Amino acid sequence: MIDTIKVTIWNEYRHEIKNEAVRKLYPDGMHKVIADFLGASEDIQTCTATLDEPEHGLTEDVLNNTDVLIWWGHIAHNEVDEKIVDRVQQRILAGMGLIVLHSGHFAKIFKRMLGTNCSLRWREIAEKERLWNLEPGHPITDGIGDYIELPNTEMYGERFDIPTPDKLIFVSWFEGGEVFRSGCCWERGHGRIFYFRPGHETYPIFYNEEIRKVITNAVRWAKPRVNQGTEKGHHIVDPIENITEKHVDFGSTGVEQT
Repeated sequence: MIDTIKVTIWNEYRHEIKNEAVRKLYPDGMHKVIADFLGASEDIQTCTATLDEPEHGLTEDVLNNTDVLIWWGHIAHNEVDEKIVDRVQQRILAGMGLIVLHSGHFAKIFKRMLGTNCSLRWREIAEKERLWNLEPGHPITDGIGDYIELPNTEMYGERFDIPTPDKLIFVSWFEGGEVFRSGCCWERGHGRIFYFRPGHETYPIFYNEEIRKVITNAVRWAKPRVNQGTEKGHHIVDPIENITEKHVDFGSTGVEQT
């Protein structure tokens, strides 16, 4: 019996509505394209959620039935409700995986989990990108060669204001000369996080078979290893062994007087 990984793909779904060029590439939204190629795998079950749905589509029931959350955002990061960010954060700490794509680097949840500004340098002139595979033995790079080459992309350049990754998977080189840490792994609480740079909305990035392979591999890597409930704050626990009763004067210095 195959263990099914339940994946929720979250997307702002604003560019596809407002921008004709993006709508031609992704008529039903980037989330639908990602859901379709992931759902073609026998071990992955997908659903989608978008910004303008009630609770941004990320209700407690949806998140409690999500093993891995994929996040794409760009122009409406500030519209994401802090209560939903809190809810997602607690699920990650409890074991849910998070995959952040492209401009999701500025998402509230990504900055919350990493604790930095996640700022970077950028330009958009359709230049070539070469993503070098630094970890050919890693589960995320399974089936990927020495590099992935994309003919037209938006450039992201260093310095990328992130904590040093637990594991750096890809480094990009761009035609204009910049480099960028494009595939980064972290663990937070019981959850795993993967940031993957490709995915600009005006280029057909999510139709590229190697990009699809990386995202599919990342889902399998990020799936929960445990689902450990988390509670905010401290809580008292009973000892597991008997403790001899002690009488301690906490007002004394503990120094013997002569």
